[in-house]
Amino acid sequence: MELSVVQTTLLSLLIAVVLFLPLTVHKVEENLEAFLFLCGVFAVTVSKVWSGHLVLTALEDPIKITVAVLVAGLLFRKFNKHLQKLTQKAVKTLGLRWTLFAIVFLLGITSSLITAIIAALVLSEVTVMLPLERKGRVKLVVYACFSIGMGAVLTSIGEPLGTVVLSKLSGEPHNADFFFLIDHLGWFVLGGIVFMSGLASAIRDNTIQKAPGPKPADASAPDEHSVKSIVIRAAKVYLFVMALVFLGDGLKPLAMKTISHLSAGWLYWINTLSAVLDNATLAAIEVTPDISTRTLTFLLMSLIVSGGMLIPGNIPNIICASKLGIKSKEWAKAAVGLGAAVMVAYFIILTVVL
Repeated sequence: MELSVVQTTLLSLLIAVVLFLPLTVHKVEENLEAFLFLCGVFAVTVSKVWSGHLVLTALEDPIKITVAVLVAGLLFRKFNKHLQKLTQKAVKTLGLRWTLFAIVFLLGITSSLITAIIAALVLSEVTVMLPLERKGRVKLVVYACFSIGMGAVLTSIGEPLGTVVLSKLSGEPHNADFFFLIDHLGWFVLGGIVFMSGLASAIRDNTIQKAPGPKPADASAPDEHSVKSIVIRAAKVYLFVMALVFLGDGLKPLAMKTISHLSAGWLYWINTLSAVLDNATLAAIEVTPDISTRTLTFLLMSLIVSGGMLIPGNIPNIICASKLGIKSKEWAKAAVGLGAAVMVAYFIILTVVL
């Protein structure tokens, strides 16, 4: 559809609102799910893309992840003590720093097979069992979510982004198979995962508890493993994902108008929108059968890195922030500068190598 000047202006302003209001207004930060839902409804209304199919999609898409969060929460509630003992044993055997490295590395490497959702659920549970102060925990979660987001893109199993790309490139000339993204992105992704793992192992001493044993969770709920808390978290995740469906479809006409035919370099930086807009939506717009592997690498690396910069940017971010009560400001403080630096580093590396 062709957007009018008024529609283009309103949608552009909406992106700025979504980016900055959660970081500057406490009430918005406290009610992020509802805020994003209203923004999504506004975007769909401005773009005039309301349909029965969209509403049905928005109702159905969050079901799988919500069920996963709910079931995993109940399972972790049942086996919490066993997982706690395993975590404590790892810290005692490997030391805290190598344990942090192993967590971020293993979750990143395996997320393309166990899915980003499961990896994030494991991360959110293990994190509260580690002897870290809140600042250290937030850093660990941010590093690990960057790692999970990078690793999960490598197959059609890990997350929707990989599914969309492989589906669109399955025919000529790419004939993309299961290993296509591993072949083209594998070394770049591995480097990013190792880097994030190294950052996790280097968390500064003043964020680490001196007293042995895990510290209770930082989440606001008195008992994070109560059935009530588990159900509330699952409901928040459902609303969050529904909001992103509306936001993605509402902003899609603007994205198609402004970014669908840009060069690799421009796409790389424009794709920082992935911090607030579903990366699979952007990939669906940008990836075409005639795309070059160079352009594809640029746009995918920018999508997966920028997706870690803010909470709405990736499903693992949403799950972990909900579980651990991490606020938008906390996440942005730990992730935006890091993400920007990694974006610059990858841009230089890709420009030189490709």
